Amino acid sequence: MKTNLAALLLIGLTLAGCGKSNDRTLQGWVEAELVFVSPDEQGRVETLKKREGDSVQKGDLLFGVDEDLQQADVTVKQVAVTNAQQQFDRAKELLKTSSGTQKTYEDAEAALRQAKANLEWSQTRLTRRRAVAPAAGVIQQVYFRPGETVPPGRPVMSLLPPGNLKLRFFAPERVVQDVKYGATVKVSCDGCEAGLTAKVTFIASGAEYTPPVIYSLDERAKLVFLIEARPEQPEKFRVGQPVTVTLPDEAGK
Repeated sequence: MKTNLAALLLIGLTLAGCGKSNDRTLQGWVEAELVFVSPDEQGRVETLKKREGDSVQKGDLLFGVDEDLQQADVTVKQVAVTNAQQQFDRAKELLKTSSGTQKTYEDAEAALRQAKANLEWSQTRLTRRRAVAPAAGVIQQVYFRPGETVPPGRPVMSLLPPGNLKLRFFAPERVVQDVKYGATVKVSCDGCEAGLTAKVTFIASGAEYTPPVIYSLDERAKLVFLIEARPEQPEKFRVGQPVTVTLPDEAGK
């Protein structure tokens, strides 16, 4: 909802400036593509290793959910492997002395393989009770606290990798046709250092604002198109920050 309101506000600002001579200076905002980290299965959050605002590296432990039931399952599977190994060893010895059959040996071998596979799967599930960072970045928000039960697939934390920041702004119809993918645009904002730039990575194929079917020249001037750009120094920006984007005179031609 906040994004939609921001989009509507910026469309209004863009439309208000359509009649000005400098329509290559556009208003936009910074948006994030968050990575949500969640457990594979339901569990009670036991530990939170990171807090909001903490920087993390790929592979860092973020949180853990209760392991009691899964640990018990691993123990059961280990016992099953031990028993299957004993049955296999016995069948192997009997086959050597001709006291056993080839089928008994093959059945015992298959049962051992299945028991080992079950143990590996159970150990994998146990490992996944401890979530690690899928990429380097900064923790943006924590949704569950220790003692709370999290359903499977529900995020416990959100992570923002530096490369997942993008700038969004709208360009009028007469300008968007000159904007090219990969074009470099200048970016400025309150409190930002000078000389910041971004690369255009997305240009909407459809208009964000649609006038009536019968177009007049005035109505056509109100058409605006969404453009996204990736900042070349993402660490200089903050999510939700208003920015001013200046297109090059020939829009990267």
